[in-house]
Amino acid sequence: MYGEVVPQYARRKKTVRVGSIGSAIARRLEAFGCVISYHSRRQKHGVSYGYHPAALDLAAGSDVLVVACALTAETRHVVDRAVLDALGSGGVVVNVARGATVDEAELVRALAEGRIAGAGLEVFEDEPNVPAQLLGMENVVLTHHQAAFTPEAMADLDRLVVGNLEAFFAGTPLLTPVLEVFD
Repeated sequence: MYGEVVPQYARRKKTVRVGSIGSAIARRLEAFGCVISYHSRRQKHGVSYGYHPAALDLAAGSDVLVVACALTAETRHVVDRAVLDALGSGGVVVNVARGATVDEAELVRALAEGRIAGAGLEVFEDEPNVPAQLLGMENVVLTHHQAAFTPEAMADLDRLVVGNLEAFFAGTPLLTPVLEVFD
């Protein structure tokens, strides 16, 4: 997937886009012996994970697809019917990105029809509204969108802000520099 991680069980393969979140997920999955693969716009140098040039290829070679990418015009509904069908009847989708990266209506149909085995969702296309069909499915785990708002994440953010302020006033490079955007 574009920026996704795919964990799989036993022989199962995991997939990750090697951004900061995807890389963090991949490290955790490696600890469980998962095989990691990823999809991105281009192959990353120095990354040992298996690369797939298309989201469809990634899903076809995965048992679990963890979506962890930014929502852009390119990634909107990147997990569509074709990707869900490639994942297959034993596959699981985990979305921790943005709700609209997955075609939610198609996901509901795929789950109801048994075209995929299950889903773990922290985000929804029309947050905070959750489709009623998902609420009653036993093959779906739902949680409210809060990943960045855990006590640990907030403490990390506090430390980062203080570190950036200290660096700025000391005249040294910022820990997280602001990138210039050019049109």
